[in-house]
Amino acid sequence: MAVGDAKVSVLSRRRVLKKSTLAAGALVLPAISRRVGAATLKKVEMTLDWIYQGPNVGFMVAQQKGFYRDAGLDVTINSGKGSGTTAQLVGSKATQIGFADGYVVGNSVARGIAIRTVGSIFRRNPAAVVTLADSGIETPKDLAGKSVAMTAGSAQFQQWPAFVKGAGVDDSKIRIINVDPAGVGPALVSGKVDAICGFAQGYVPAIEIRSKKKVRIFWFADYGVTVVSNGIIVHQDLIKSDPDLLRTFVPPTIKGFLYGRQHPAEAVAAVRAYLPTITPAITRRELELSWKTWVTPNTKGKPLGWGSDADWASTIQVLKRYGGVTAALAPSELYTNEFVPSGAEYVPPQEA
Repeated sequence: MAVGDAKVSVLSRRRVLKKSTLAAGALVLPAISRRVGAATLKKVEMTLDWIYQGPNVGFMVAQQKGFYRDAGLDVTINSGKGSGTTAQLVGSKATQIGFADGYVVGNSVARGIAIRTVGSIFRRNPAAVVTLADSGIETPKDLAGKSVAMTAGSAQFQQWPAFVKGAGVDDSKIRIINVDPAGVGPALVSGKVDAICGFAQGYVPAIEIRSKKKVRIFWFADYGVTVVSNGIIVHQDLIKSDPDLLRTFVPPTIKGFLYGRQHPAEAVAAVRAYLPTITPAITRRELELSWKTWVTPNTKGKPLGWGSDADWASTIQVLKRYGGVTAALAPSELYTNEFVPSGAEYVPPQEA
């Protein structure tokens, strides 16, 4: 081989080696990128109001569909033990984000707990009186002389005087039976009471599907009890220290709720991934009833999550009149729309 040929061969080998190295790099880089991407996701811990179920499915859908991951978040979703407990966890900073009732938020802020709602989901009061369809109770006034089961100290128990006033019912003619939350539904099905009071989405599905009973629902909201219910809550300090976290967390959560409504079968599957023991038909019915709490007259045409000053002011009025709250409260202390996304894609269907 001539000297010139040798030089050409060496250069050719160098080019081949360089190309091989680049090719190998091209194969390795995507895997490295995926590892780095996963490592750089921001960890967030949130706590639901209750067990994994239809009404709070938006968080699970956002997780399952990758909405949180796409926003750069690694979210841990914990089940809860009631809005009051979740509010306490957020207030003590034991969890960063919670899902809790607006009535509880108002009560908590009045007691000096520095929390605020940053995304109002159940903007219409889900509290209701539920009777069996064949009970003969066709209007709230038919409750006179009847018994109603509810849990003492619950939000519905506190709001009861506002409901009977709005419905024009003589409360003295109704017998209130204090029942543990787990026993409220069975008390109605077994005939121990004539009606029950609670969140409709929490009791109606099991009564309809497990007990195969038709029901009649008297929503508190239809009788003037305007109270904002569940929303995304955080500590006031988090709003100040890390507003960017909330700007990345709230929109995909809203997207999760809306996607779940558009794809209920996937929403049920998302709940089942967290709690395999659910009854899919009950979860589906929980979803359907929760949708009735998404829109109020004051939030029509607004993105899900957007709160109304008027609705929150009414919540404060009910708290002061019936919830024993004496502290001065302003709607701005209880909620903010700062982190709620805008755009037509975030506006839910408008039927209540």
